[in-house]
Amino acid sequence: METELGPISQEGRHSPECRSLPEFFNTMKKQNSSKDLLSAIGNTPLVRVPFNTKAQIFAKLEYLNPGGSIKDRSALFMIEEAEKKGLLKSGGTIIESSSGNQGVACAMIGAMKGYKVIITASPTMSEEKIKTIKAYGAKVIICPAVSILDPKSRHNQAKKLIKKIPNSFMPDQYFNLSNPKAHYSSLGPEIWRQTKGKITHFFAAAGTGGAISGAGKFLKEKNPKIKIMAVDIDTSFHSTNGHPKPYKMEGIGIDFQTDCLNESVIDKFFPVSDKHGLGMLPIMASKYGLLVGTGSGAVSYAVQSYLNKLKKGDIVVMLFGDSGRAYLSKNYY
Repeated sequence: METELGPISQEGRHSPECRSLPEFFNTMKKQNSSKDLLSAIGNTPLVRVPFNTKAQIFAKLEYLNPGGSIKDRSALFMIEEAEKKGLLKSGGTIIESSSGNQGVACAMIGAMKGYKVIITASPTMSEEKIKTIKAYGAKVIICPAVSILDPKSRHNQAKKLIKKIPNSFMPDQYFNLSNPKAHYSSLGPEIWRQTKGKITHFFAAAGTGGAISGAGKFLKEKNPKIKIMAVDIDTSFHSTNGHPKPYKMEGIGIDFQTDCLNESVIDKFFPVSDKHGLGMLPIMASKYGLLVGTGSGAVSYAVQSYLNKLKKGDIVVMLFGDSGRAYLSKNYY
């Protein structure tokens, strides 16, 4: 039986209950009084995308988080868990390895909480992301594009800094199980609530594996029939069975085995090439008004490729992790 999903429930700062601008701002004033910037993380909108299919396609706009990406959720969760455990104390330093968005999130949160922040980064990180991290007062160290096992890798350089700098903490997004836990506790429940429990397919780019594993686990527990679709770059460690090759897209790519990736909740992996993922970016922007990041381009391509397998009544959610504004200098659009 077909189920047409009615008006999407947008809670918090995206509430549709307000029928006029004055009413909207009065409601926001009441909801957000005494709250800080970090309280704006999460409750991102879910919007309809009119792909040519009988199914209903929606995009979860994670780039509307205050730091501009889905990484706000996991970074905040890991940092606050560390504070509760006494691993990060006042005046401390946050040190993290990042291809970009995690670094931005840590820098923003560090600025809000009064921590120093150092990000070890890939040479492929966009100019916009580097400038954004620095704008928050954080330091960026560009490391060689080598295997994680190499002592010069950004991950190992971060580990070295942790040993040298007192009162420092590394969220360690690739190996910290609080990463998927963050998405299990926030992203998954939001998607379930916003689709009124009617979601049938969830597509997301996989990098650390935190979002797809955490949200996927929650959704599977609610309904085991929901299909969890992980989108990966076709030249990643995972896609090539341990023989990766360089790629251009950011915010995607399973580059080594990590405990944050829970393959037991994933129904299918979609390897997408740079050509196809990047090729979707101008289409999504000019045809659908969605200026999305590179990983989201790959997700869009995977969903487009899957349309002929969908049927009337299916409800698909695409996770759009960051915005194309972070990549404009690369001339993809």
